[in-house]
Amino acid sequence: MYKAGIRITLRPSILDPQGKAVHHALENLGFDDVDQVRMGKYVEMWIDTDEEAEAERVAREACEKLLANQVMEDFDIALEPVAAQSA
Repeated sequence: MYKAGIRITLRPSILDPQGKAVHHALENLGFDDVDQVRMGKYVEMWIDTDEEAEAERVAREACEKLLANQVMEDFDIALEPVAAQSA
């Protein structure tokens, strides 16, 4: 079994109003050293296979078909083997 950690972020060319709002709120709280904020999503997915290549395929296909909007978002997948009972 593999656990896929999937990080989904807006492409740099896409405006991020949520990130802008969070940045403004941080400035109001005195976090003057924060230069920019970009918001995204993090997904953990447990994939029941013993093959790393198959886990990568499943995670990538899930991102391409559902989890990420490929017009606006990029995604990174990090896989780690896990014991079945830890899921």
